[in-house]
Amino acid sequence: MVTKNQIKLVVSLKQKKYRSQHKLFVVEGEKVVDELLRSRVKPFKIYVDASESLEKFNKAELVSSKDLKQMSSLAHPNGVLGIFHMVEEKDTVDSDWVVALDAIRDPGNLGTIIRLCDWFGITKLVCSKDTVDCYNPKVLQATMGSIARVQIAYKDLEAYLTNTDFPVYGAYMDGESMYGSYSLKDKGVLVMGNEANGISNAISRLITKRISIPQYGSPTAESLNVATATAILLSEIRRG
Repeated sequence: MVTKNQIKLVVSLKQKKYRSQHKLFVVEGEKVVDELLRSRVKPFKIYVDASESLEKFNKAELVSSKDLKQMSSLAHPNGVLGIFHMVEEKDTVDSDWVVALDAIRDPGNLGTIIRLCDWFGITKLVCSKDTVDCYNPKVLQATMGSIARVQIAYKDLEAYLTNTDFPVYGAYMDGESMYGSYSLKDKGVLVMGNEANGISNAISRLITKRISIPQYGSPTAESLNVATATAILLSEIRRG
């Protein structure tokens, strides 16, 4: 039987300050929980509300649907909720392409970008300190488990880019076409900017090369969503 204090802990983890305090985060859904259990991420507690799920998740605790709904961030809980220990950030030597995010605020965008990094084999994602928390429940849902395989670090982005030995590519509306005649290096940092304002002035000064995705349709079409643009750029980087 789950206790009131256990429910209170899970509910508190919806807020960043309590996630930081306890060094714990919550994910929901059979697939995402299973992905994390197979990874380097250490589990703290797994709750399920169906006996068939209990058989699949070893050492999980069976709870009522009512209790799971109290703990869940979803309008319609899907039967499995896991609490995991946060992965400790480690400084590693950049050895391949790195994606860097400058003030990405939308949880869905960050979650999708983490999933894209996983798909394209980008193992390191550097986020400015004002980028949305990667352990935000909406971010985690959007990653579909990819957060288990992408190293995410929150840094002073200006300092990081100043000290990198890699060429730094920034995505701009008026940059040079990604489909141009020049070729990308084998390694680099791809900087993606804020949804509304793009790459900040402070970071723009550190960009080695401004690149863009050429527009072929109506000039009045809305600019691409940052996650969509990231997908296109990473595809071109890997193709090159």
